[in-house]
Amino acid sequence: MAQSALFLDQTESQRPQAIDAETVFLAWRAARKAAAEVRGSMLWRELRGKPTLIRTSASGAQKSLGPRSDATQAMFDSFMARKASTHERLQSLKAQLVTQQRLNKALRVGRVPNVVVDVINALDNIGVQDHFLVVGTHALYAYESAAGVRITEEAMATRDVDMLFDTRKRIAFFTALKKLDSSLIGVLRKADRSFEVVQDQHYTARNKDGFEVDIIRRNARDDDPHPLRMSDDEDDFWAVQVTMGEKLQSARRLDQVVVATSGEMALMRTVHPLDFARIKHSLAQQSGRDPRKRGKDALQARVVTELVEQCLPHLLPSNAP
Repeated sequence: MAQSALFLDQTESQRPQAIDAETVFLAWRAARKAAAEVRGSMLWRELRGKPTLIRTSASGAQKSLGPRSDATQAMFDSFMARKASTHERLQSLKAQLVTQQRLNKALRVGRVPNVVVDVINALDNIGVQDHFLVVGTHALYAYESAAGVRITEEAMATRDVDMLFDTRKRIAFFTALKKLDSSLIGVLRKADRSFEVVQDQHYTARNKDGFEVDIIRRNARDDDPHPLRMSDDEDDFWAVQVTMGEKLQSARRLDQVVVATSGEMALMRTVHPLDFARIKHSLAQQSGRDPRKRGKDALQARVVTELVEQCLPHLLPSNAP
């Protein structure tokens, strides 16, 4: 049981529901990944007078796997059986996921802004979520979800989410966008079509409700390009350098399922809570920082430190008392 004025336990109905929903969501993600591995098809085709096994990818590309033999027949049988079983499992888990989302909403399990979960899932759907970390205040949703508590609203309130782009992965990221003939702002519009890049602040996109997504990066080093536009689209984001970018990028990672107020879920990738607390404490000590931000930095550092000590002791260093 949490004993702090800074956070409260979930209710007796919320806690088991959160656990059940997370279990189903992670199983659904695994099933989706397994199904993606058998996208496309296998078929037999007559080539040079011999029945030949052909593997067709989801994009239509074809590859010959060799003429019919015991080995290629076994390959074909295994693929078709796996494809059928993964499809069946994915469909079953999709139905369970819908049920869990409805229960999440009914029991008010989640309180992450819907748009944040939608943005994370939009990035995940095209396979580029690993290129970003959710940092700043919204990381607290991951920590409270992991601990099964509700953090005080005083530490949570914000109308923007900071997404740290890993410049080391930029080539893979740009390649993925080019394959889709898209841009980062185009991906965000799959979450909310009203997002527009702010003209005098090109690292920010704002939706019709005034919610903002900021794309930040570490200070340029090694072969990092600078300035950095997020695609060839002239209207796309330009990632902005931040002083704590290197510390955030090199911090330990935490992946945690979070729940939106709608009941939908996403896997939030963020920094380890103790690294978050250390960085926030450092920011709070900076004399040139906005006093209002310094106060919130100090509060968040205290909240997260207490939360780990009380609710997530397994994350403490092994030599901690």
